[in-house]
Amino acid sequence: MSSWMGRAVLAVGMMWLTGCAGKAADSFTLEVDLPAEFELKTAANYRPAPGEICTLPRRRGKRPERKVFFTDYKPSASRVSYELPLSERVEGCPLVLASVEFNFNAKWGTRNADFGGDYAHIAFRDRLETPGMPASGVQQLKGVCQWWFRTIGPAHGIRKILQCRSIDATGQLQNARPGGVAQRDQLPGKTLRMELTVTDEEQPAFDNKWVAVPGGWKRCRGKSFEDMYAFCNGDTTHFKPIKMPDGRICDVYPSCN
Repeated sequence: MSSWMGRAVLAVGMMWLTGCAGKAADSFTLEVDLPAEFELKTAANYRPAPGEICTLPRRRGKRPERKVFFTDYKPSASRVSYELPLSERVEGCPLVLASVEFNFNAKWGTRNADFGGDYAHIAFRDRLETPGMPASGVQQLKGVCQWWFRTIGPAHGIRKILQCRSIDATGQLQNARPGGVAQRDQLPGKTLRMELTVTDEEQPAFDNKWVAVPGGWKRCRGKSFEDMYAFCNGDTTHFKPIKMPDGRICDVYPSCN
């Protein structure tokens, strides 16, 4: 090989490596740990970079400043992974990653209507006052989901509502939904991981309608069996049967004692 060709090959190789390094330096890995029977829609949203005066045109349908990903239900817990750029250029307008939205549904039964949903959100900032990326290179944002049960209809059938909340660094449950904030300049080449779990403990969706008993909960009778609102109002001796998702008529949820 001639010296000229050797230099040309070396130059091309260096350009390829520089391009790859530049790409890696401007992206990060986003991971989501999903419980079993969860489906997920993820949307990464970009906005004009700080100091830029360009604006994106309004569109119907396609939105080049928004990247959307879908993950279907899986029978067991799983991890979803994306490689997301921290900056983009759309129609000559420099953009930075502003937020990632998560919308998820989870199955609680076998019927088509037996599912509940909630959402999470991560915001990306130029600077943060609090510590962000740990030395491990993996920043964790933890959340826990819980099922809340209620009855509907004249047969007082069980239905469930999904509620997900964040967990702080000390393990304490917060009122906010899962997610949080991350600092953009700490993310290149690193991993941001949102971890979701589901607690086994279910709770009544509304107060003053159920009484705790061995094996679970009894539904207060209210004014009559037909009373679909049926507040307890201190009456802890008169109850009504409930209809389980599988069709059984029971006195106690969830044990059906």
